Amino acid sequence: MLTIHHQLLPRDIYLSKLKSFQDCEPVKVVTGIRRCGKSSLLALMREHLLASGIAREQILSINFESIQYNTMSVADVCNFVHGHVLPGRRLYLFLDELQRLEGWENAVNSFRVDLDCDIYITGSNACLLSSEYSTYLAGRYVEIRMLPLSFREFLLFHGFTVKESRLGTGRHSVFTRDGEALTLEEAFSLYLRYGGMPGLIDSGLEQERSLILLEGLYNTVVFRDILRRPGEGQLRNPALLEKIILFLADNIGNTTSLRTICNTLASEDLMQARNKNGKPATQTVAAYVKALLQTYLFYEVKRFDLKGKELLRTLGKYYMVDMGLRNFLLGYRDTDTGHILENIVYFELLRRGYAVTIGKIGDKEIDFIAIRDREKIYYQVTMDMDDPKTRERELAPLRAVQDNYEKVVLTLRTLSTAPADGIKIVPLLDFLLQ
Repeated sequence: MLTIHHQLLPRDIYLSKLKSFQDCEPVKVVTGIRRCGKSSLLALMREHLLASGIAREQILSINFESIQYNTMSVADVCNFVHGHVLPGRRLYLFLDELQRLEGWENAVNSFRVDLDCDIYITGSNACLLSSEYSTYLAGRYVEIRMLPLSFREFLLFHGFTVKESRLGTGRHSVFTRDGEALTLEEAFSLYLRYGGMPGLIDSGLEQERSLILLEGLYNTVVFRDILRRPGEGQLRNPALLEKIILFLADNIGNTTSLRTICNTLASEDLMQARNKNGKPATQTVAAYVKALLQTYLFYEVKRFDLKGKELLRTLGKYYMVDMGLRNFLLGYRDTDTGHILENIVYFELLRRGYAVTIGKIGDKEIDFIAIRDREKIYYQVTMDMDDPKTRERELAPLRAVQDNYEKVVLTLRTLSTAPADGIKIVPLLDFLLQ
């Protein structure tokens, strides 16, 4: 999330979580892909603290991407922080992109134990929450996972105004800052094309400028966070990494295994059955895929067998964190719209706090099982519910589930939203605007 006219735009989903843990013992750890808005979220939290009466001198912010701090050692950082402590007053400590500081775990644990402070951290790599880190803090942290903009946030950030029809038809009109009218479907097409990276606000949704910004983000993730990451000696092949990224991006929503990726790479002479150390090539692919998951470029979703009541170890799916990045890599196309819509819905469910798996029941598949507290909802996602064959294909897996939890089909197009056998039919764009 970037600033427009020097104003921070709201990310209420995440800010409310930070506020709920203010002045509580757990270290607040904000994770997510680079440039999804983590630094701006911390800035919003600092604004909240100031507005609630916290003195400016009680707030200390360090961004380890800044040249001012990125050469500091752990000892330097500890001395710097201790030098800002005010006797008898709590320190609010914000540490941005902390994974760049080697040995940072010792510093954070020391601050937590020795100082009266409220600590907020961001990181662009899941290694930040490795088992080693968990050991240091012994469970005394809370993770807030940040994602690129939702469709609702996309409309807000890019200055679109949504108005519902006065005729009570449920239809929406969208207006740009200049008063130009769009349909909601046209605005959604822009979201599918450009994605939800907040930095694209500066592009004005102009294609060439957007691609330049997305290329910069992609290169940072690939070259700085993966290929040049300390301690990852086996991840030094940019051609292999790019092929794996392209494969996963091209196969969002398809069941995928490491062996499938290996076979594809072998057919293109990019990989042999075993690497030079004699280890199976799947181990090499697994290392690259793990790195992609750790940088939050892709997310893996496991399958859950509803009859066997267990997670399946094979043939999960991968979804890409942002459609703009996917379009940068593959070019914009609408030939796999069904999987693209699945991708959008998956991340929307994560934003809403659900744990998400794919459902398997016999030979049928349910796109998503979403669980939050005691709530469970089964979702199917489809382009069109008006074609009889498509309608039956989407309803059949939900009918096969023999429990009383809510079942929903999300569809981009439908002439009727009347329930079918107790299964709700919900227009996808209405769901995204909720």
